[in-house]
Amino acid sequence: MRTNRRQFLATALAGSVTAGTSWPLSYGSQAPSADAAGALNARYPVLDKILQQPVLKRELFKTPVIIESLELLRYEGSFLCRVRSKDGAEGISVGHSSLRSLYPIFVHALQPFFLGKDARDLDRLMEKVLIYSFNFRLSGMALGIPLATIEFALLDLLGRIAGQPLGRLIGDIRHPEVAVYQATEYREKSVEESLELIKRDVAEYNAHALKIKVGGLMFMTKDIDAVGPAGRTETIIPLIRKTFGDDMALYADANGFYSAPEAIRVGRLLEEYRYGFFEEPVMFDWYEETKQVADALTMPVAGGEQEYSLHGFRWLIAHDGLQIVQPDNYYFGGMIRSMQVARMAQAFGKTCTPHMSGGGLGYLYMIHFVSALPNACAHHEFKGLRTSVRFECQTSPLSVTDGKIKVPTGPGLGVDIDADYLRRHQPVKA
Repeated sequence: MRTNRRQFLATALAGSVTAGTSWPLSYGSQAPSADAAGALNARYPVLDKILQQPVLKRELFKTPVIIESLELLRYEGSFLCRVRSKDGAEGISVGHSSLRSLYPIFVHALQPFFLGKDARDLDRLMEKVLIYSFNFRLSGMALGIPLATIEFALLDLLGRIAGQPLGRLIGDIRHPEVAVYQATEYREKSVEESLELIKRDVAEYNAHALKIKVGGLMFMTKDIDAVGPAGRTETIIPLIRKTFGDDMALYADANGFYSAPEAIRVGRLLEEYRYGFFEEPVMFDWYEETKQVADALTMPVAGGEQEYSLHGFRWLIAHDGLQIVQPDNYYFGGMIRSMQVARMAQAFGKTCTPHMSGGGLGYLYMIHFVSALPNACAHHEFKGLRTSVRFECQTSPLSVTDGKIKVPTGPGLGVDIDADYLRRHQPVKA
């Protein structure tokens, strides 16, 4: 089945992967043999070599960029990170809403580490900070969100010094415009109400691609049986295809709801109605079950939103458990770590479409990251442009036009935070 699945991936998501040095798309598609373990082990040196390669273009900076101050600023439920160098350069990032509970990790476990360091060493710093104060014990979003907030501010600082947008700091600009898919929720609502809300969302942004939820989400859905809320999945999968027609690119996300056998059953229904990928069919850390689903289906299996470990992605890529990797730039601790995942995926003919969480300007960090992806998927997650953050962007209208958003070309993040909005935020003390 694996060869068919790779052919499906090549046709369903074609046109967005930039040609370059990589393993053939059919690598590892042969049936298991006596030396399968040896073939699998041969992949790990390839992945490990990729992980040793720097992401940040250090050559853009000829002199040290010493971090003199790094602050977490707060105004009610809003967080900003401001970093300054000894030479007076400044960078700002917008924090994720989860910092309301995670800010102590920022100020106690991360902030002190970066002071006095050379920001040009960001690749190495993102590794060393995990050792500092035993931070590796803080896995997942608890560490990733505050760490990403710091990295984004440092990249903004470095981008402004170099006069380059974020994408040029971590790669080459391959996608000056990013095609998006409308991500919808509503799995706790009836099929009829869900459909009307999905139609509203698609119309608002004239979406050319759409992702729906299937199954149930354990802590949200009231009426759940063994396969989801009252047969909702079996109804909505064909209904969405019928409603939006063959020209709409469709994707589906189970958020880890199913067992492997149920995920395979639902996946075959998704295949019948030509959905482009099946995201998180089982729990994210069920690696063996994820691979079971991937091996049984011809459609691509996507995942990585909740994954917190480079080693975990390494396993999933080496074992062909995922065809599409989805690191979240916030959850996973920033763009450098996420780009390492994308590079590992590219080496084995796999693609990347990052999960997009909130955070005030989450969509903006997402499109900067995608702009430099060598193996970007055809569409990328989008949840709307609404934000309470006040800012200006001189180089992009930051609107969806013909299904795409133009990536800002200004230095750093490419936006300027409103001065009055910034002044309202006060430093969070350790």
